[in-house]
Amino acid sequence: MINKLLAMEVFVQVVDTGGFTRAAENMKLPKATVTTLIQSLEASLSVKLLNRTTRHVSVTADGASFHERCLRILREVRDAEEAVSQSRLSPSGRLRVDVPTGLASEVIVPALPDFFERYPDIQLELGCSDRPVDLVEEGVDCAIRGGRQLADSRLIARPVGTMHYATCASPAYLERHGRPLHPNDLTQHRCVNYFSARTGKMFDWYFTRDEERVQLALSSPVALSDSYAYTAAGLSGLGIIQMADFLLAPWVREGRLVTVLDDWANEPLPLYAVYPENRHLSTKVRVFVDWIAELCANTSTLH
Repeated sequence: MINKLLAMEVFVQVVDTGGFTRAAENMKLPKATVTTLIQSLEASLSVKLLNRTTRHVSVTADGASFHERCLRILREVRDAEEAVSQSRLSPSGRLRVDVPTGLASEVIVPALPDFFERYPDIQLELGCSDRPVDLVEEGVDCAIRGGRQLADSRLIARPVGTMHYATCASPAYLERHGRPLHPNDLTQHRCVNYFSARTGKMFDWYFTRDEERVQLALSSPVALSDSYAYTAAGLSGLGIIQMADFLLAPWVREGRLVTVLDDWANEPLPLYAVYPENRHLSTKVRVFVDWIAELCANTSTLH
């Protein structure tokens, strides 16, 4: 007899990820099992849920309607499970989270002993990269992202902190090229750009002072998409950089980087915990997001 609940979960994964292979990977099931469950589900319902070709899987009209009902049913089941598990006050299970590389290494990972002391039954899979992942397609429960606008309408975003930025250069660079006195002076300097690994778009440089706001799109002989490589470019004297305080502060304290334009503020960037809108916010996701918000509140460069 078909396991209807498992078949519904598999069907939702196939629709959300757009394919059998990705669904099987996310659920850690053999692809043949996924195929069999979908076929059995269609047979038991006497309806075609998916259109399949060798390269593409799309949902039928009946399948789209069934998908919405499956989401509601699975949400109710998880609510019932959590009503019981919350009484134990010990969320458990596998939790997949994706965070930017620098934030992971400098802030999150050093604080994880506290997280696991609170929640010893959670198995955390922490993806660390500056490449924005597709949470739905890649089966990620939650991601930490910085941005003024989060374009993906499928995601719910909860503010957890604020990233503050500093503009710096190496002493050797400043000795050779001098210090900029106004943000517009940067057009005459060698500046290192940072770009999105997903879109390829260069990030502008932002400055504020009193009522004045300056936004610059600077040309650069080099652009990078990794926060550590970007910091290394500044340390090596390639040019002026603008990066999050929590990454640059140790190098400034050691004197290997020097802040410039100190009378100008760098526009802060909101930090969000994001998760798919059609995925139930499980207890383990909720406690992780609450913990991240608390961590940011206790970190001087993130609130």
